[in-house]
Amino acid sequence: METILDVQNIHTFIGQYHILQGVNVRVPKGSITALLGRNGAGKTTTLKSIIGLTPPREGKVIYEGKEVQGTRSFDIAAKGIGFVPEHRAIFRDLTVEENLKIAERVKGDYLRKKEFIFDLFPDLKRLMTLSGTALSGGQQQMLAIARALVPENHLLLIDEPSEGLAPVIIEHMMKAIRLLSKDSTIVLVEQNFLVASQLAEYYVIIEEGRSVQAGSMKDLVNDKAAIHRYLGAA
Repeated sequence: METILDVQNIHTFIGQYHILQGVNVRVPKGSITALLGRNGAGKTTTLKSIIGLTPPREGKVIYEGKEVQGTRSFDIAAKGIGFVPEHRAIFRDLTVEENLKIAERVKGDYLRKKEFIFDLFPDLKRLMTLSGTALSGGQQQMLAIARALVPENHLLLIDEPSEGLAPVIIEHMMKAIRLLSKDSTIVLVEQNFLVASQLAEYYVIIEEGRSVQAGSMKDLVNDKAAIHRYLGAA
């Protein structure tokens, strides 16, 4: 299967702290790949290293066959990578529609994607004129993902989409992510193993800044020892 993203032995520092100490992630095109691990393992830093927000000092980040490490995050995004950070990063003083329009990479992106976005998240169409502060947590998360869909992205990096959401909203979010995966490759950081196991085809486990295990999610679901050792789940 064709590889769209190949992260090779990256080492990333935040200040004096050596956060990533050898992370490898290979992402097949058209797949959903989950980054798993305990809190503080380095999953979010891995996403930020891919997009260039915390550039790796060592190693390679290869996207569509070309190295992008050391490139400005804006230029990496312009190559077709969307990033949905944790904690629902939206402009809370702007309306839903303003949030979507400001996410354009090329003029007209919003109009081209408008129908697709509102088919995926019908609630947002109803809430178009409301500010971000007026939205529920689930609606803010929908808007955060929708913003990443406005430009033409082939790869989406989504950090903790289910965090703090009610079960019924999580189900809706999972359905939306499955639909997105038909057109985009997705790398997902997800603390909820049940959600990750139901969404992803592949996984990479990160522990203390290192990738320690990777493979098919179907195999991991049956590997109770690995789940207990690395994720603390029963």
